Amino acid sequence: MRMIVFFDLPTITKTDRRNASRLRNFLIKDGYTMLQLSVYSRICKGQDDVEKHAKRLKCLIPKTGSVRLLTVTEKQYASMEILVGSLKKEEEIGDKQLILL
Repeated sequence: MRMIVFFDLPTITKTDRRNASRLRNFLIKDGYTMLQLSVYSRICKGQDDVEKHAKRLKCLIPKTGSVRLLTVTEKQYASMEILVGSLKKEEEIGDKQLILL
């Protein structure tokens, strides 16, 4: 399964910027890969793993802005089309890690 986190956070004040950075840093440390500037993806072993990471994420999201979580199967994720650009190196590594699970 894949967890995809989308967020749009305010960056007007110093506190807003700190909250946005804190969320991005958490996502990276928790094994997410950046797909786009405010879109991150993570591989999970199953629904229990998704629930564990969703709970951790909910504890860190700021009070303002918009944060969304979408969970899809690997088959659904693999059907995603890249219309402009290409896979990033981190995404290719993530796909190879899936095989090891």
